[in-house]
Amino acid sequence: MAESPERSVLVIGGGTSGNALTVLLRRAGIAVDLVEASPDWKASAGAGITLQGNALRVLREVGVLDAVERDGYAAEGIALLAPDGTVLHAHDELRTGGDDLPSHIGMQRPRLQQLLIDQVRASGADVRLGTTATAFRQDDEGVDVTFSDGTGRRYALVAGCDGLGSGTRTMIGITDAPRPTGMAIWRAPAPRPAGVTRTEMIYGGRCFIAGYCPTGEGTVYTYLVERSRDRAALNPDSYADEMRSLAEGYGGAWTELRDAFTDPKAVNYAWFDRHLVEGPWHRGRIVLVGDSAHACPPTFAQGAAMSLEDAQVLAELLTGQAGWDSASLDRALTAYHARRLPRVRMVVDASVQLGQWLLDGVRDADVPGLMFRTMTALKELP
Repeated sequence: MAESPERSVLVIGGGTSGNALTVLLRRAGIAVDLVEASPDWKASAGAGITLQGNALRVLREVGVLDAVERDGYAAEGIALLAPDGTVLHAHDELRTGGDDLPSHIGMQRPRLQQLLIDQVRASGADVRLGTTATAFRQDDEGVDVTFSDGTGRRYALVAGCDGLGSGTRTMIGITDAPRPTGMAIWRAPAPRPAGVTRTEMIYGGRCFIAGYCPTGEGTVYTYLVERSRDRAALNPDSYADEMRSLAEGYGGAWTELRDAFTDPKAVNYAWFDRHLVEGPWHRGRIVLVGDSAHACPPTFAQGAAMSLEDAQVLAELLTGQAGWDSASLDRALTAYHARRLPRVRMVVDASVQLGQWLLDGVRDADVPGLMFRTMTALKELP
């Protein structure tokens, strides 16, 4: 294989973290190739996403914040409701991205993905879809990568941004793997009922949590959280029926929302997982980013934010290096892990704890205290 340029990066995975990292590195003049296993780049997958302020802070650096604000829905505040729809409590949220950013923006996940794809394309990165890395061979000077199409290339650095089931993680010998928490979530987009202008959640009823978040002028992202079931026993053709059944008994906006669950292909069912690689996130010149290194239940809506912060911190450290010799790169990747691990661990542990209290039926849990402490800490720069 040909010798690599002194500063060249292969990004494996074109999801949130991989796209953001690609854009930030290209902006610094670093050569980046991105490979994505999906032939269509998953631009149409997913229901909705809640982007907290600290996620918006990174998206501003990536250059998509204006479009996110235009296409999403900046809902200030959150409300807790009784199962019949009665408002029990409403409050403003901490602005984890700073006072100049909304507390959160809800938007359709496919739209966010498309905005990031457009930025990657505009950055000049070389993108190959329907392609995976199948083998690595590294030395002190670089990494030789073999691809699923039989081609190969040499890079100074490889970033595994390939998600929860990361093949990169496995290939470099990191054995930490995701573990189910015992909870699962049903998710679907729906038309936004009149009067729904904020995130609203119900704790109790047929599900642990029944909630929705506006994602645009005419749309919401709905979710129902329950104890996990055997996925093999669930027929995907019944997903809409299952979600509509679970929504029975909830009042308020749910009386309108549940009638929208008619297309089983629009409903997503997933287990909650806990994942955290405690040890180093790199082996030589190959490093993990985002869900490949850590993931948590969406009880704090921080999954995407943590992945975006990874990309920002790693890009900052890499672009701050005068050279990418083996020793310098190892220092940068070690510093990346040291900066990210405590913050990510806090979010993972808090997200899992919130779910465990629900699973255990703990009625006097300090949910407000845990949420306040965690979100306050996230106001600090990563």
